[in-house]
Amino acid sequence: MQINNKYTYIDLFAGCGGLSLGLNFSQWQGLFAIEKSPHAFKTLKHNLIDKINHFDWPIWLSQEAHDINDVIEKYSDELKKLQGKVTLIAGGPPCQGFSIAGQRNEKDERNELINSYIKFVSLVKPKLIFFENVKGFTMEFQNNHQKGKKYSQIVTNKLTREGYNVYGQLINFGDYGIPQKRIRFILVGIRKDIKNSSVKKAKGFFQLIEANKFAFLKERGLSINPTIEEALSDLISSNNTIETPDRKGFTSGFYHNIKSDYQRYLREKNKEAETPNSHSFTKHSQKVIKRLSYIQSVSTECKSISNELKKQLGLTTQVLVPLQPNAQAPTVTSHPDDMIHYCEPRILTVRECARLQSFPDWFDFKGKYTTGGKLRRTEVPRYTQVGNAIPPLFSEQAGLILKKLV
Repeated sequence: MQINNKYTYIDLFAGCGGLSLGLNFSQWQGLFAIEKSPHAFKTLKHNLIDKINHFDWPIWLSQEAHDINDVIEKYSDELKKLQGKVTLIAGGPPCQGFSIAGQRNEKDERNELINSYIKFVSLVKPKLIFFENVKGFTMEFQNNHQKGKKYSQIVTNKLTREGYNVYGQLINFGDYGIPQKRIRFILVGIRKDIKNSSVKKAKGFFQLIEANKFAFLKERGLSINPTIEEALSDLISSNNTIETPDRKGFTSGFYHNIKSDYQRYLREKNKEAETPNSHSFTKHSQKVIKRLSYIQSVSTECKSISNELKKQLGLTTQVLVPLQPNAQAPTVTSHPDDMIHYCEPRILTVRECARLQSFPDWFDFKGKYTTGGKLRRTEVPRYTQVGNAIPPLFSEQAGLILKKLV
């Protein structure tokens, strides 16, 4: 491993690579990424390793999916050797146990991955920490011996004991050029022995990224709050479809003319393509199409339909949002059935969800499209990869500001 870049990082719980992609755009050098899911890692490897050779991957770690605990157990000596060579550890542990959108479970075993994250930090001792998690991470424990304490405060205390000045707050990614109201908890840490390190300086990250977003987006010809229609209007089906190349029995849509600056930006390096990757339509029955059409006809707000309407239609789903063209989308999740397209009676495709997450169209998704039942706990298909990701357009802005802290 030859490190030639001043700004180096390791991506933990990397998913399909949304955070790493943004850090690549902001000229950070990736060293390696840890992701447990073979499905998500396949997407990361295809785009960030095979396509753009972003990582300076160490020879002692195979380029495949890894569990963070296995890496700590097998390679702790190698991780210690990285001390002084790593500027940043980025990423946040899986958040299902804290998620407001799901069935929050304080005993969820995945919550324990927080401790694995802390252990990894203690071995590598990076200069900076960038930690992302769901809004529910700021809630208080209710049912165990830590009742009344916030999840986020517990992590803050642990990182402080590890020698970091840390500060965290909620950020709405929808205020940073992304067509989606996505509120996330962001924590920034600076190692205490770094010059001018302080909690105040860590807090300054949030002030700087807020102040910088206007110039950043203007330089790229993008607006602060793009709408759903601005993100998706070149992807409508118009009954003009072809067979999906990697999904037997399904059809995909063609590109239409670019209709917004947001579309222009995300299609910039994909101009020659006629069809977007992962733009495969779900096969709805006529009954479902009729139901979705009715919901669209009676809905004027971009929020979940009322319990009365659900009861009227015999629906048991917790969330069902009919998207509105001039609004921002709600948080994109791993459940594709949560949202109805703004002008067609169908759910969104993987590519449309990726647009709402600001992934460029050249970024291809790999693996299964969907999964169900008990497999949802272990498999990470394309919809889940997108829903779990940090929007690259935000992580690029974060990468630029993180450089100013060291």
